[in-house]
Amino acid sequence: MELISLGLLFLWHAFLKHVPLYLHNQSDGIVSKELVINSSSSEVVIALLEDKNLVELNKEKNNTSFAVGDIYLGRVKKIMPGLNAAFIDVGYEKDAFLHYLDLGHQFRSLDKYLKQALDSRIKTVQVSKFQLEPDIDKNGKIQHVLTEGQSILVQVAKEPISTKGPRLASEISIAGRNLVLIPFTDKISISQKIQDSEERDRLRKLIQSIKPKNYGVIVRTVAESRRVADLDAELRELVQKWEGAFASLKNKPPRLVLGELNRTTAILRDMLNNQFNNVYINDKILFNETRDYIRAIAPEREKIIKLYNRSQPIFEYFGLEKQIKALFGKTVAIQKGAYLVIEHTEALHVIDVNSGNRSQSESNQEENAIDVNLVAAYEISRQLRLRDMGGIIVIDFIDMHDPENKQKLYDKMREFMSSDRAKHHILPLSKFGLMQITRQRVRPEMTIQTIERCPSCNGSGEVTPSILFVNELENHIRWTLQKYRYKKVVLKLHPYVAAYLTKGFFSICFRWRLKYLRRLTIRPSGSNAYLEYQFYDGKGDRIFI
Repeated sequence: MELISLGLLFLWHAFLKHVPLYLHNQSDGIVSKELVINSSSSEVVIALLEDKNLVELNKEKNNTSFAVGDIYLGRVKKIMPGLNAAFIDVGYEKDAFLHYLDLGHQFRSLDKYLKQALDSRIKTVQVSKFQLEPDIDKNGKIQHVLTEGQSILVQVAKEPISTKGPRLASEISIAGRNLVLIPFTDKISISQKIQDSEERDRLRKLIQSIKPKNYGVIVRTVAESRRVADLDAELRELVQKWEGAFASLKNKPPRLVLGELNRTTAILRDMLNNQFNNVYINDKILFNETRDYIRAIAPEREKIIKLYNRSQPIFEYFGLEKQIKALFGKTVAIQKGAYLVIEHTEALHVIDVNSGNRSQSESNQEENAIDVNLVAAYEISRQLRLRDMGGIIVIDFIDMHDPENKQKLYDKMREFMSSDRAKHHILPLSKFGLMQITRQRVRPEMTIQTIERCPSCNGSGEVTPSILFVNELENHIRWTLQKYRYKKVVLKLHPYVAAYLTKGFFSICFRWRLKYLRRLTIRPSGSNAYLEYQFYDGKGDRIFI
């Protein structure tokens, strides 16, 4: 019995050792949030998980620019009176768009302050001592405010999407962890999500007492119950950030004046709360930067930042590759055979809800319809966040006749969408059973091609004899090692092929190592097709052959 118990204990220990980290430390009844960050030489991919389910996916190119929140010194390129707008040169290949309504009421004050900062003969004064100009007319014309060739301070409101350049605004705001600073106004706004009237009054009076003149402040939800010392320190930091940007400002548009945080720290700044359990990062430099940022804004949460240093790719280890392939296709399966069909057009997105092979007898057709629709509503709310779908979304739910079921579906949809940070508006079901949603679009929609051309036949339907595959693979290995002279090469293959090449002590892989005297590692990859393979160097960067 003791031997059996020891054997079971050993097996249990071995099981726990190989169970992914994301299966441990589950908390009951609370939505746990985790970030998994995959950093490579070309981009950073950020996955947000709620209860282990992928709900948001962000990709940030390492050479990206024109992110939402970036502040630029631009030049007015062209005035368009018919559109009551102007095109601004901010250094992007296509001119950015600025509408009159996005200038902001205090544009004249911003413009006057900018001209003083650009004039080397005039010493820039602090905003708190600056004499504000009158507001612009909300029904005015763009040509009465701007002239071609004029230097202008703008902030990116929407990233470049499709063939369009960035969308701009001149009502500048600088976001912090608890506060958002808005120069040239004295307005104080409190987040609507702070519902306690006493706490709202406390925050309003507190900000009024520490706020410099000519600065407006938006108090964010996370500021609830914060001490005055914390808010005062952050407010001073934001003011210093704003005025420091003007200290060395020169009239050489276009140029970046203030850059937004990278996508990782911006997500943590906006979303970090007690529900965040872990942040896993596979890059040492990004890990240190993120940990330092968390240490500055929430030192008690520093331990949630964890460095991932296993040999297996981080997305494969956390099961995200499979989720991505399953969730980004045209057809998305939900529960009990039901599925969604998602179509994208230039003007809108269309989602069709299908019950699939779910039984629907006449006696319970209404019950089946509401069951499928409620499950579909949850998945649709997830898909909107995951793909970052913006603009108009039209959903064709399964027909229902009971008004109570229609109202229930509408209420549930609003509940599911309440966690979406993008601004949105939901309309009740129309008489045709359609639900319409508008959702803010500030970045290009996330699209991932899930249907791939066969890498073995390249779409022709014919492949070379599989008996020759090993010879072909060895030729590529020899050519790669001779050309690049890497000391270590990692070869990723389908698990079946990888098992064949590494089978036994004197395996094919072992013989290749002896033959070429290099550190050749074969790594199985579930995302590879049957006869597909890729080469990587010791740093994990792809080698293209």
